[in-house]
Amino acid sequence: MKILVTGANGLLGHHVVMQLQQMHHDIRIILRGSRDLYFDKSGIEIIQGNFTDYISLKKAADGCDAIIHIAAVTATDLLHYDDYRSANTAGAANVIRVADELNINRIVFVSTANTIGYGNPEKMADEHCDIEYPFTKSFYARSKVEAEKLFVAASKKTGRHVIIINPTFMIGSHDVKPSSGKLMLMGYRRRWMFTPKGGKNFVAVTDVATAVCNALTMGQNGERYLASGVNLSFTEFYKIQSRVGEYEQNIIEIPDALLEMAGKAGDFIRLFGVKTEICSMNLNQLTIREYYTNKKAVQELKMPKKPIEQAIEEALEWFKKNASI
Repeated sequence: MKILVTGANGLLGHHVVMQLQQMHHDIRIILRGSRDLYFDKSGIEIIQGNFTDYISLKKAADGCDAIIHIAAVTATDLLHYDDYRSANTAGAANVIRVADELNINRIVFVSTANTIGYGNPEKMADEHCDIEYPFTKSFYARSKVEAEKLFVAASKKTGRHVIIINPTFMIGSHDVKPSSGKLMLMGYRRRWMFTPKGGKNFVAVTDVATAVCNALTMGQNGERYLASGVNLSFTEFYKIQSRVGEYEQNIIEIPDALLEMAGKAGDFIRLFGVKTEICSMNLNQLTIREYYTNKKAVQELKMPKKPIEQAIEEALEWFKKNASI
């Protein structure tokens, strides 16, 4: 199968490409540049372009049997909804239009777990849960909700094999930016670590990549699949990381009220057009428990369940080799 991958230079994109290589697929990627690619590029066709540009996307997709759409604007400091919608929603519309015109019948769209309502330690959320606050205020999550609706509508209209993957917080090697690895690096080898009281679902990026690749031929058309792993508080996560990294760490939890005050201060600063990640929407996320179940993805996409300790170890080793720590 010849497959076009967008976002191949990101954390998940690297692992998807490497797994597709192991599966002996023909791979084509679309990028604005070919730097920061840490996989074997031999045999991979690289098209210079951008998924937000319809013409270059169509050129890249011509002759392909499937599209795996991972690329997105994920920055947390942008000030306007259109900063996200113009890429994440409009980009999705481009993928659908290109698939229609080139008769490409397989699409895997990588969204986010933030479009799904989060659970708690007693009751984990599944794919049927609607988006909840604070993510209803997230420009990024809202743009992804719109994109999901476009893909679901396209699947119903055409009968095309369209699968939506909703990853949680991915951990692993090849985190070039870094993206989720920022959270790891913030706490690595710090004697004292101040953490929020909330938590997340942490998943090995290799598991998500397997779910994405399997979704090319598995899964129910137009369905969402939570690619999730283990539910942990931030305190629990940093304790595991310190054990894996073999260092001692004292952890102090930050009161929610302090984060609320900081968020409001950031909101005020953003009113003057100043980009900052410190705002109520971002900091409120840190006070909740984003807990999910992976039952559907495990059953229908055969997603594996790598221990989070192993994913953390792989990430730390990669950061060490690439001078991030």
